[in-house]
Amino acid sequence: MGSLLDISRFPRLLPYTEMFAQGLAITIMLSLGTVVVGAILGVILALMRMSDIRPFRALGLDKDGHLRGEGFLTTLSKFNPVAFLATAYVEILRSTPVIVQIAVIYYGIFGIIDLPTFSLFGITKFHRFFPGVVALGMNSGAYLCEIIRSGIQSIDGGQTEAARSLGLSQSQALRFVVLPQAIRNILPAIANEFVVIIKESAVTYTIGVQDIMAVVQSVKGATYLILEPLLVATALYFCLCFPTSKIVAHFERRMSRGNKR
Repeated sequence: MGSLLDISRFPRLLPYTEMFAQGLAITIMLSLGTVVVGAILGVILALMRMSDIRPFRALGLDKDGHLRGEGFLTTLSKFNPVAFLATAYVEILRSTPVIVQIAVIYYGIFGIIDLPTFSLFGITKFHRFFPGVVALGMNSGAYLCEIIRSGIQSIDGGQTEAARSLGLSQSQALRFVVLPQAIRNILPAIANEFVVIIKESAVTYTIGVQDIMAVVQSVKGATYLILEPLLVATALYFCLCFPTSKIVAHFERRMSRGNKR
C-alpha cells in the first residue's frame, strides 16, 4: 500500500476519472440542496427567535390591569414558546457533531420512512442522498439562523419606524427595507457558511452517499493508494470552494458600492 506520495502513481487513477466526476456532481447536488433547505430553515428560525408571541402575557397583570412585580406569574407572562423552541433547536444542532446528526436522522427518522430507491447518476441511491441533504440542511439552518438574526438586529430600529410611517406594513418593511441592508452586512458570513456546507458534505459518505470522499474510499480499496486519491479530492474541493468564495466576494463589493463616499 503506497503511503508516500509518488507522482508516477497518478496515472493509475485515470480509469477512475468518471467516478470522480460523478462524485463531484453528487457533492454539488448535496451542497445546492443543503443551501436551499438551510436558507429556508434559517429564515424561519430567525423570525421565530425574534417573535413576540407570549400566550401567557395576561398573567403578568393583576386584577386592576397593572404589571405585577417579580414572581412566577411575571416570569411565565414573558415566556415565548416559539422563540424557546427555535432557541433550543439552534443550541442543540450547534452543540452536537454533524456526523452524529446525520446518523440520527438517517437511521432514526428515515429508517422508518420508505423513500424511493432510484439512483442518481447511477452511483448513489435517493434514499441515502435525501436524508443527507435534510441532515446537512438542518445543521446549516441552525447556523444561518444566528447569522440572519444578527444581521436583522444590526439594522437600526428607526429604519423600520420610518418605513411604517410611509405606509408599509411590518412584513413589507422587513422585506423591502431591513432585509436588503441585513443581507449586505451578513454576506461574508453567509459565504463562509456556503463554503463550510461544501466541505461538510464529505461526511455523508458514512451513510452511503457516493460523493467525492466515497469515491476516494473506493479508489483506495481498488488501487491500494492513499495520498494520490486524497490529493485529487483536495483539488476537487478547492475547485468548488475557492470560486464560491470569490463569486460571493464579487457580489459583496457590488452591494457595498452604494455605501462608499
